[in-house]
Amino acid sequence: MPVAVIILAAGQGSRMKSDLPKVLHPVAHAPLLAHAMMAAQSVADRLVVVAGVGADQVTAAAQEIDPDVQVVLQEDQNGTAHAVDQARAALADFDGDVIVLYGDTPFVRPETLQAMLDARAAGNAVIALGFEAANPGRYGRLVVDETGLQAIVEAKDASPEQLQITLCNSGVICADRAMLFDLIAAIGNDNASGEYYLTDTVGLARARGLPCAAITCDESETQGVNSRADLAAAEAVFQTRKRAEVLANGATLSAPETVFFAFDTFVGRDVMIEPNVVFGPDVTVESNATIRAFSHLEGCHVSQHATIGPYARLRPGAEIGDHARVGNFVEIKAAQIGEGAKVNHLSYVGNAEIGAAANIGAGTITCNYDGVFKHQTVIGARAFIGSNSALVAPVRVGDDAMTASGSVITGDVPDSDLAIARAKQVNKPGLALRLMNKLRAAKAAKTKE
Repeated sequence: MPVAVIILAAGQGSRMKSDLPKVLHPVAHAPLLAHAMMAAQSVADRLVVVAGVGADQVTAAAQEIDPDVQVVLQEDQNGTAHAVDQARAALADFDGDVIVLYGDTPFVRPETLQAMLDARAAGNAVIALGFEAANPGRYGRLVVDETGLQAIVEAKDASPEQLQITLCNSGVICADRAMLFDLIAAIGNDNASGEYYLTDTVGLARARGLPCAAITCDESETQGVNSRADLAAAEAVFQTRKRAEVLANGATLSAPETVFFAFDTFVGRDVMIEPNVVFGPDVTVESNATIRAFSHLEGCHVSQHATIGPYARLRPGAEIGDHARVGNFVEIKAAQIGEGAKVNHLSYVGNAEIGAAANIGAGTITCNYDGVFKHQTVIGARAFIGSNSALVAPVRVGDDAMTASGSVITGDVPDSDLAIARAKQVNKPGLALRLMNKLRAAKAAKTKE
Protein backbone atom coordinates (compact mmCIF):
# COMPACT_ATOMS: atom_id res chain seq x y z
CA MET A 1 0.00 0.00 0.00
CA PRO A 2 1.32 3.52 -0.76
CA VAL A 3 2.63 5.53 2.18
CA ALA A 4 2.69 9.28 2.74
CA VAL A 5 4.58 10.96 5.55
CA ILE A 6 3.62 14.33 7.04
CA ILE A 7 6.43 16.07 8.94
CA LEU A 8 5.35 18.81 11.32
CA ALA A 9 7.94 21.61 11.19
CA ALA A 10 5.97 24.74 12.02
CA GLY A 11 6.97 25.37 15.63
CA GLN A 12 8.51 28.53 17.07
CA GLY A 13 11.22 26.88 19.16
CA SER A 14 11.44 29.86 21.51
CA ARG A 15 13.66 27.98 23.98
CA MET A 16 16.37 27.74 21.32
CA LYS A 17 16.90 31.51 21.72
CA SER A 18 17.60 31.75 18.01
CA ASP A 19 16.49 33.55 14.84
CA LEU A 20 16.87 30.25 12.97
CA PRO A 21 13.77 28.03 12.78
CA LYS A 22 14.13 25.19 15.27
CA VAL A 23 14.02 22.40 12.69
CA LEU A 24 16.98 23.92 10.83
CA HIS A 25 19.43 23.65 13.71
CA PRO A 26 22.05 21.07 12.80
CA VAL A 27 22.90 17.68 14.22
CA ALA A 28 25.89 15.99 12.59
CA HIS A 29 26.09 18.81 10.01
CA ALA A 30 22.51 18.33 8.79
CA PRO A 31 19.33 20.16 9.89
CA LEU A 32 17.04 18.33 12.28
CA LEU A 33 14.49 18.40 9.46
CA ALA A 34 16.90 16.50 7.19
CA HIS A 35 17.18 13.65 9.68
CA ALA A 36 13.39 13.35 9.89
CA MET A 37 13.07 13.51 6.11
CA MET A 38 15.72 10.82 5.61
CA ALA A 39 13.82 8.50 7.94
CA ALA A 40 10.57 9.31 6.10
CA GLN A 41 12.12 8.63 2.70
CA SER A 42 12.80 5.04 3.75
CA VAL A 43 9.06 4.26 3.61
CA ALA A 44 7.33 7.19 1.88
CA ASP A 45 5.89 7.51 -1.61
CA ARG A 46 4.76 11.05 -0.81
CA LEU A 47 6.29 13.53 1.62
CA VAL A 48 4.60 16.66 3.00
CA VAL A 49 6.26 19.17 5.33
CA VAL A 50 4.09 21.51 7.36
CA ALA A 51 5.97 24.80 7.80
CA GLY A 52 5.12 27.82 9.90
CA VAL A 53 7.72 29.98 11.61
CA GLY A 54 10.46 30.79 9.10
CA ALA A 55 8.45 29.11 6.36
CA ASP A 56 10.63 30.43 3.53
CA GLN A 57 13.79 29.05 5.12
CA VAL A 58 12.14 25.74 5.99
CA THR A 59 10.76 25.41 2.47
CA ALA A 60 14.15 26.08 0.88
CA ALA A 61 15.85 23.56 3.16
CA ALA A 62 13.21 20.89 2.57
CA GLN A 63 13.37 21.29 -1.21
CA GLU A 64 17.16 21.10 -1.15
CA ILE A 65 16.89 17.76 0.64
CA ASP A 66 14.09 16.45 -1.58
CA PRO A 67 12.99 18.48 -4.63
CA ASP A 68 9.73 16.52 -4.78
CA VAL A 69 8.60 17.38 -1.26
CA GLN A 70 5.31 19.27 -0.83
CA VAL A 71 5.42 22.12 1.69
CA VAL A 72 2.21 23.51 3.20
CA LEU A 73 1.78 26.38 5.62
CA GLN A 74 0.32 26.46 9.12
CA GLU A 75 -0.25 30.14 9.77
CA ASP A 76 -1.73 29.78 13.27
CA GLN A 77 -0.37 27.41 15.91
CA ASN A 78 -3.50 25.62 17.15
CA GLY A 79 -2.10 22.23 18.05
CA THR A 80 -0.86 19.09 16.36
CA ALA A 81 -4.19 18.03 14.86
CA HIS A 82 -4.57 21.49 13.33
CA ALA A 83 -1.04 21.21 11.93
CA VAL A 84 -1.71 17.85 10.31
CA ASP A 85 -4.97 19.17 8.89
CA GLN A 86 -2.99 21.68 6.80
CA ALA A 87 -1.87 18.71 4.66
CA ARG A 88 -5.46 17.68 3.90
CA ALA A 89 -5.58 19.35 0.48
CA ALA A 90 -2.07 18.21 -0.48
CA LEU A 91 -3.07 14.59 0.11
CA ALA A 92 -6.64 14.78 -1.17
CA ASP A 93 -5.78 12.52 -4.10
CA PHE A 94 -3.73 10.06 -2.03
CA ASP A 95 -5.04 6.60 -1.23
CA GLY A 96 -2.92 4.87 1.38
CA ASP A 97 -1.46 5.06 4.87
CA VAL A 98 -0.12 8.25 6.46
CA ILE A 99 2.58 8.54 9.12
CA VAL A 100 2.94 11.77 11.09
CA LEU A 101 6.50 12.65 12.14
CA TYR A 102 8.07 15.73 13.75
CA GLY A 103 10.86 17.86 12.35
CA ASP A 104 12.42 18.29 15.78
CA THR A 105 12.44 14.55 16.55
CA PRO A 106 15.25 13.30 14.32
CA PHE A 107 16.00 9.74 15.39
CA VAL A 108 12.96 7.56 14.64
CA ARG A 109 14.43 4.59 12.76
CA PRO A 110 13.12 3.27 9.43
CA GLU A 111 12.62 -0.12 11.09
CA THR A 112 10.27 1.47 13.62
CA LEU A 113 8.24 3.14 10.88
CA GLN A 114 7.95 -0.18 9.09
CA ALA A 115 6.71 -1.84 12.29
CA MET A 116 3.96 0.79 12.48
CA LEU A 117 2.97 0.09 8.88
CA ASP A 118 2.89 -3.63 9.63
CA ALA A 119 0.54 -2.98 12.54
CA ARG A 120 -1.71 -0.98 10.20
CA ALA A 121 -1.71 -3.83 7.70
CA ALA A 122 -2.85 -6.11 10.53
CA GLY A 123 -6.13 -4.17 10.68
CA ASN A 124 -5.60 -1.46 13.31
CA ALA A 125 -7.16 1.90 12.52
CA VAL A 126 -4.65 4.09 14.35
CA ILE A 127 -1.12 3.18 15.42
CA ALA A 128 0.71 5.23 18.03
CA LEU A 129 4.43 5.04 18.71
CA GLY A 130 5.29 4.74 22.40
CA PHE A 131 8.30 4.23 24.63
CA GLU A 132 9.04 3.30 28.21
CA ALA A 133 10.20 6.56 29.75
CA ALA A 134 12.86 6.78 32.43
CA ASN A 135 11.15 9.99 33.66
CA PRO A 136 7.61 10.00 32.29
CA GLY A 137 6.46 13.18 34.05
CA ARG A 138 5.63 15.57 31.17
CA TYR A 139 4.85 13.00 28.51
CA GLY A 140 1.41 11.93 27.38
CA ARG A 141 0.48 8.39 28.46
CA LEU A 142 -0.60 5.44 26.32
CA VAL A 143 -3.51 3.67 27.95
CA VAL A 144 -3.32 0.02 26.82
CA ASP A 145 -5.25 -3.08 27.82
CA GLU A 146 -5.61 -6.61 26.47
CA THR A 147 -7.66 -5.33 23.51
CA GLY A 148 -5.04 -2.82 22.41
CA LEU A 149 -4.53 0.93 22.68
CA GLN A 150 -7.49 2.62 24.36
CA ALA A 151 -6.44 6.26 24.52
CA ILE A 152 -3.59 8.77 24.61
CA VAL A 153 -3.85 11.14 27.56
CA GLU A 154 -1.79 14.33 27.85
CA ALA A 155 0.02 14.59 31.18
CA LYS A 156 -1.74 17.83 32.11
CA ASP A 157 -5.12 16.15 31.50
CA ALA A 158 -4.26 12.78 33.10
CA SER A 159 -5.72 11.39 36.30
CA PRO A 160 -3.39 10.41 39.19
CA GLU A 161 -3.78 6.76 38.16
CA GLN A 162 -2.93 7.49 34.54
CA LEU A 163 0.17 9.42 35.61
CA GLN A 164 1.51 6.14 37.05
CA ILE A 165 1.72 4.73 33.52
CA THR A 166 5.30 4.64 32.18
CA LEU A 167 4.41 3.83 28.55
CA CYS A 168 4.57 7.28 26.98
CA ASN A 169 3.52 8.88 23.74
CA SER A 170 6.05 9.99 21.13
CA GLY A 171 3.46 11.87 19.08
CA VAL A 172 4.13 9.73 16.00
CA ILE A 173 0.99 8.09 14.61
CA CYS A 174 -0.07 6.10 11.55
CA ALA A 175 -3.52 5.78 9.98
CA ASP A 176 -5.25 5.48 6.65
CA ARG A 177 -5.37 8.89 4.96
CA ALA A 178 -9.17 9.09 4.70
CA MET A 179 -9.64 7.83 8.26
CA LEU A 180 -7.00 10.22 9.64
CA PHE A 181 -8.59 13.34 8.23
CA ASP A 182 -12.08 12.16 9.11
CA LEU A 183 -11.01 11.72 12.74
CA ILE A 184 -9.23 15.08 12.77
CA ALA A 185 -12.44 16.79 11.62
CA ALA A 186 -14.13 15.46 14.77
CA ILE A 187 -11.46 16.65 17.24
CA GLY A 188 -12.37 19.44 19.64
CA ASN A 189 -10.26 21.70 21.82
CA ASP A 190 -11.91 21.19 25.21
CA ASN A 191 -8.67 20.61 27.12
CA ALA A 192 -6.21 22.39 29.38
CA SER A 193 -4.41 24.08 26.44
CA GLY A 194 -7.41 24.87 24.25
CA GLU A 195 -5.64 23.13 21.35
CA TYR A 196 -6.59 20.44 18.87
CA TYR A 197 -4.65 17.33 19.91
CA LEU A 198 -3.71 14.75 17.32
CA THR A 199 -3.66 12.26 20.18
CA ASP A 200 -7.48 12.45 20.35
CA THR A 201 -7.66 10.39 17.16
CA VAL A 202 -7.20 7.22 19.22
CA GLY A 203 -10.14 7.88 21.55
CA LEU A 204 -12.36 8.87 18.64
CA ALA A 205 -11.43 5.71 16.72
CA ARG A 206 -12.13 3.53 19.75
CA ALA A 207 -15.48 5.26 20.23
CA ARG A 208 -16.36 4.08 16.72
CA GLY A 209 -15.43 0.54 17.64
CA LEU A 210 -12.19 0.60 15.63
CA PRO A 211 -9.11 -1.24 16.97
CA CYS A 212 -5.95 0.74 17.73
CA ALA A 213 -2.46 -0.40 18.66
CA ALA A 214 0.78 0.87 20.16
CA ILE A 215 4.22 0.10 18.76
CA THR A 216 7.15 0.67 21.12
CA CYS A 217 10.70 1.81 20.47
CA ASP A 218 13.73 2.83 22.50
CA GLU A 219 13.34 6.18 24.22
CA SER A 220 16.36 7.57 22.34
CA GLU A 221 14.43 7.34 19.06
CA THR A 222 11.80 9.75 20.34
CA GLN A 223 14.22 12.35 21.69
CA GLY A 224 12.93 15.78 20.75
CA VAL A 225 14.89 19.01 20.52
CA ASN A 226 13.46 22.09 22.22
CA SER A 227 16.56 23.81 23.59
CA ARG A 228 20.29 24.13 23.01
CA ALA A 229 20.83 21.54 25.71
CA ASP A 230 18.51 19.16 23.84
CA LEU A 231 20.46 19.88 20.65
CA ALA A 232 23.72 18.91 22.35
CA ALA A 233 22.09 15.77 23.73
CA ALA A 234 20.81 14.90 20.24
CA GLU A 235 24.31 15.31 18.82
CA ALA A 236 25.59 12.90 21.47
CA VAL A 237 22.88 10.37 20.57
CA PHE A 238 23.75 10.59 16.88
CA GLN A 239 27.48 10.21 17.49
CA THR A 240 26.95 7.20 19.77
CA ARG A 241 24.81 5.52 17.11
CA LYS A 242 27.20 6.33 14.27
CA ARG A 243 30.27 5.13 16.14
CA ALA A 244 28.52 1.84 16.89
CA GLU A 245 27.53 1.52 13.21
CA VAL A 246 31.09 2.18 11.99
CA LEU A 247 32.53 -0.34 14.43
CA ALA A 248 29.91 -2.93 13.52
CA ASN A 249 30.77 -2.50 9.83
CA GLY A 250 34.40 -3.45 10.41
CA ALA A 251 36.36 -0.28 11.07
CA THR A 252 38.61 0.31 14.07
CA LEU A 253 38.24 3.39 16.28
CA SER A 254 41.00 3.44 18.88
CA ALA A 255 39.17 6.07 20.96
CA PRO A 256 35.57 6.10 19.70
CA GLU A 257 34.37 8.82 22.05
CA THR A 258 36.79 11.31 20.44
CA VAL A 259 35.76 10.72 16.82
CA PHE A 260 32.92 12.81 15.36
CA PHE A 261 31.00 11.88 12.23
CA ALA A 262 28.65 13.71 9.89
CA PHE A 263 25.23 12.40 8.93
CA ASP A 264 26.54 10.98 5.63
CA THR A 265 30.05 9.77 6.52
CA PHE A 266 30.89 6.46 4.84
CA VAL A 267 33.71 4.35 6.29
CA GLY A 268 34.79 1.07 4.70
CA ARG A 269 36.04 -2.13 6.27
CA ASP A 270 39.42 -2.36 8.01
CA VAL A 271 39.76 1.41 8.18
CA MET A 272 41.80 2.62 11.16
CA ILE A 273 40.65 5.90 12.74
CA GLU A 274 42.88 7.28 15.46
CA PRO A 275 41.75 9.67 18.25
CA ASN A 276 40.36 13.16 17.77
CA VAL A 277 39.30 12.93 14.13
CA VAL A 278 36.42 15.07 12.84
CA PHE A 279 34.40 14.28 9.72
CA GLY A 280 32.42 17.04 8.02
CA PRO A 281 29.76 16.34 5.39
CA ASP A 282 30.31 14.25 2.25
CA VAL A 283 33.29 12.10 3.23
CA THR A 284 34.01 8.61 1.93
CA VAL A 285 36.88 6.56 3.33
CA GLU A 286 37.54 3.33 1.47
CA SER A 287 38.68 0.07 3.01
CA ASN A 288 42.10 -0.29 4.62
CA ALA A 289 42.75 3.45 4.80
CA THR A 290 44.21 5.01 7.94
CA ILE A 291 43.04 8.34 9.35
CA ARG A 292 45.56 9.43 11.92
CA ALA A 293 44.96 11.58 14.97
CA PHE A 294 43.70 15.18 14.97
CA SER A 295 42.73 15.23 11.30
CA HIS A 296 39.72 17.05 9.83
CA LEU A 297 38.00 15.82 6.67
CA GLU A 298 35.10 17.28 4.68
CA GLY A 299 33.84 16.90 1.13
CA CYS A 300 36.57 14.44 0.21
CA HIS A 301 37.27 10.89 -0.94
CA VAL A 302 40.04 8.74 0.54
CA SER A 303 40.93 5.62 -1.44
CA GLN A 304 42.13 2.23 -0.25
CA HIS A 305 45.34 1.95 1.77
CA ALA A 306 45.80 5.74 1.86
CA THR A 307 47.12 7.36 5.03
CA ILE A 308 45.88 10.75 6.21
CA GLY A 309 47.48 12.73 9.02
CA PRO A 310 48.17 13.23 11.81
CA TYR A 311 47.01 16.84 11.87
CA ALA A 312 45.90 16.84 8.23
CA ARG A 313 43.03 18.78 6.72
CA LEU A 314 41.16 17.57 3.66
CA ARG A 315 38.79 20.17 2.24
CA PRO A 316 36.04 19.82 -0.38
CA GLY A 317 37.20 18.35 -3.65
CA ALA A 318 40.16 16.47 -2.20
CA GLU A 319 40.55 13.08 -3.94
CA ILE A 320 43.22 10.91 -2.37
CA GLY A 321 44.40 7.95 -4.45
CA ASP A 322 45.25 4.39 -3.44
CA HIS A 323 48.30 4.12 -1.16
CA ALA A 324 48.77 7.91 -1.16
CA ARG A 325 50.05 9.68 1.94
CA VAL A 326 48.95 13.05 3.27
CA GLY A 327 50.92 13.93 6.36
CA ASN A 328 51.09 16.31 9.27
CA PHE A 329 49.92 19.91 8.87
CA VAL A 330 49.05 19.38 5.20
CA GLU A 331 45.96 20.96 3.66
CA ILE A 332 44.43 19.61 0.45
CA LYS A 333 41.59 21.37 -1.41
CA ALA A 334 40.04 20.66 -4.81
CA ALA A 335 42.98 18.48 -5.70
CA GLN A 336 43.61 14.93 -6.92
CA ILE A 337 46.48 13.14 -5.25
CA GLY A 338 47.55 10.22 -7.44
CA GLU A 339 48.23 6.62 -6.48
CA GLY A 340 51.20 6.32 -4.17
CA ALA A 341 51.91 10.06 -4.14
CA LYS A 342 53.23 11.68 -0.96
CA VAL A 343 52.46 15.09 0.52
CA ASN A 344 53.95 14.50 3.92
CA HIS A 345 54.78 17.78 5.65
CA LEU A 346 53.53 21.33 6.11
CA SER A 347 52.20 21.88 2.58
CA TYR A 348 49.16 23.45 0.91
CA VAL A 349 47.92 21.81 -2.30
CA GLY A 350 44.88 23.44 -3.87
CA ASN A 351 43.35 23.25 -7.35
CA ALA A 352 45.94 20.72 -8.41
CA GLU A 353 46.56 17.33 -9.96
CA ILE A 354 49.41 15.35 -8.41
CA GLY A 355 50.58 12.39 -10.47
CA ALA A 356 51.19 8.84 -9.29
CA ALA A 357 54.24 8.36 -7.04
CA ALA A 358 55.04 12.08 -7.02
CA ASN A 359 56.74 13.45 -3.90
CA ILE A 360 55.81 16.89 -2.62
CA GLY A 361 58.48 18.29 -0.29
CA ALA A 362 57.86 20.03 3.02
CA GLY A 363 56.53 23.56 2.86
CA THR A 364 55.37 23.37 -0.76
CA ILE A 365 52.58 25.74 -1.79
CA THR A 366 50.46 25.73 -4.92
CA CYS A 367 49.75 29.42 -5.42
CA ASN A 368 46.32 28.90 -6.96
CA TYR A 369 44.48 32.19 -6.33
CA ASP A 370 45.25 35.56 -7.93
CA GLY A 371 42.63 37.43 -5.93
CA VAL A 372 39.91 36.88 -8.53
CA PHE A 373 40.37 33.49 -10.22
CA LYS A 374 41.55 30.04 -9.18
CA HIS A 375 44.22 28.42 -11.37
CA GLN A 376 45.38 24.84 -11.82
CA THR A 377 48.71 23.24 -10.97
CA VAL A 378 49.59 19.93 -12.62
CA ILE A 379 52.44 17.81 -11.28
CA GLY A 380 53.35 14.75 -13.27
CA ALA A 381 53.99 11.16 -12.26
CA ARG A 382 57.11 10.53 -10.18
CA ALA A 383 57.89 14.26 -10.06
CA PHE A 384 59.89 15.51 -7.06
CA ILE A 385 59.02 18.93 -5.67
CA GLY A 386 61.80 20.26 -3.46
CA SER A 387 61.05 21.60 -0.02
CA ASN A 388 59.74 25.15 0.26
CA SER A 389 58.82 25.39 -3.42
CA ALA A 390 56.10 27.81 -4.50
CA LEU A 391 54.29 26.77 -7.69
CA VAL A 392 52.57 29.81 -9.19
CA ALA A 393 49.55 28.56 -11.12
CA PRO A 394 48.72 27.98 -13.87
CA VAL A 395 51.79 25.82 -14.14
CA ARG A 396 52.80 22.26 -15.06
CA VAL A 397 55.68 20.20 -13.73
CA GLY A 398 56.21 17.22 -16.00
CA ASP A 399 56.68 13.51 -15.37
CA ASP A 400 59.97 12.69 -13.61
CA ALA A 401 60.76 16.41 -13.30
CA MET A 402 62.19 18.12 -10.21
CA THR A 403 62.19 21.54 -8.62
CA ALA A 404 65.07 22.66 -6.48
CA SER A 405 64.32 23.48 -2.84
CA GLY A 406 63.28 27.07 -2.27
CA SER A 407 62.28 27.67 -5.89
CA VAL A 408 59.45 29.89 -7.07
CA ILE A 409 58.19 28.14 -10.20
CA THR A 410 56.38 30.47 -12.59
CA GLY A 411 56.77 28.54 -15.83
CA ASP A 412 56.21 24.98 -16.96
CA VAL A 413 58.89 22.39 -16.26
CA PRO A 414 59.25 19.81 -19.05
CA ASP A 415 59.37 16.08 -18.35
CA SER A 416 62.59 14.96 -16.64
CA ASP A 417 63.94 18.53 -16.24
CA LEU A 418 65.26 20.11 -13.04
CA ALA A 419 63.97 23.65 -12.41
CA ILE A 420 65.98 26.03 -10.23
CA ALA A 421 64.28 29.37 -9.59
CA ARG A 422 65.97 31.15 -6.72
CA ALA A 423 68.44 34.02 -6.27
CA LYS A 424 72.15 33.20 -6.38
CA GLN A 425 73.64 32.88 -2.88
CA VAL A 426 76.23 35.56 -2.00
CA ASN A 427 78.38 35.31 1.18
CA LYS A 428 79.67 38.56 2.78
CA PRO A 429 82.83 37.71 4.78
CA GLY A 430 82.60 38.65 8.46
CA LEU A 431 79.44 40.72 7.99
CA ALA A 432 77.28 38.59 10.28
CA LEU A 433 79.56 39.06 13.31
CA ARG A 434 80.03 42.78 12.67
CA LEU A 435 76.28 43.28 12.32
CA MET A 436 75.49 41.36 15.53
CA ASN A 437 78.12 43.28 17.50
CA LYS A 438 76.64 46.54 16.27
CA LEU A 439 73.14 45.52 17.31
CA ARG A 440 74.27 44.32 20.74
CA ALA A 441 76.04 47.61 21.34
CA ALA A 442 72.93 49.55 20.39
CA LYS A 443 70.86 47.47 22.77
CA ALA A 444 73.33 47.98 25.63
CA ALA A 445 73.33 51.75 25.07
CA LYS A 446 69.55 51.84 25.12
CA THR A 447 69.48 49.88 28.38
CA LYS A 448 71.73 52.50 30.12
CA GLU A 449 69.41 55.37 29.21
